[in-house]
Amino acid sequence: MESARFLVGQFLLAMPGIGDPRFEQAVIAMCGHDEEGAIGIGIGAEIDGLGLHDVLDQFEIEHGAAPDAPVHFGGPVDPRRGFVIHSTDWGGQDTIEVAGRWSLSGTVDVLRAIADGTGPERWIVALGYAGWGAGQLDGEMLRHGWFNVTADEGLIYDTAADDRWGAGFASAGIDPRLLAPETGTA
Repeated sequence: MESARFLVGQFLLAMPGIGDPRFEQAVIAMCGHDEEGAIGIGIGAEIDGLGLHDVLDQFEIEHGAAPDAPVHFGGPVDPRRGFVIHSTDWGGQDTIEVAGRWSLSGTVDVLRAIADGTGPERWIVALGYAGWGAGQLDGEMLRHGWFNVTADEGLIYDTAADDRWGAGFASAGIDPRLLAPETGTA
């Protein structure tokens, strides 16, 4: 099965000492990965001082039923572009289902649906994304950078953003405090 090497529907956890401060203790929900590259949405950090109501105001959408939930740092690529990771019980024109585990939407229709109470049952909002070109993530997985886990969707919806990194490692039976910040050579 060729697709087994791809990480769609899994979570990438930044290893200690990843070397890029934008990804320290990052947790990335992998939404696409194939021979052409990969895309994921960061769910491990919230953007200070920015809530969903601020995003809705930008689009002149009444807040309605929407709580002023935190907005996540989705990644360093295109940080003004918004994404919603959500339960599979709702779909819009551009919604993609991710390995039957969650869905990803990137147009304003999902925000309108959340605000009017007809959107997905569970969701988080993020700005920006993490992206890799062809073969780039595969190479990073071979070096000291990322660890992938297949934690359940509770990591997205039931775990606080600040706790997701540790919870992701715990789902694989690993205490991240015991991980070395660099690799050696034999």
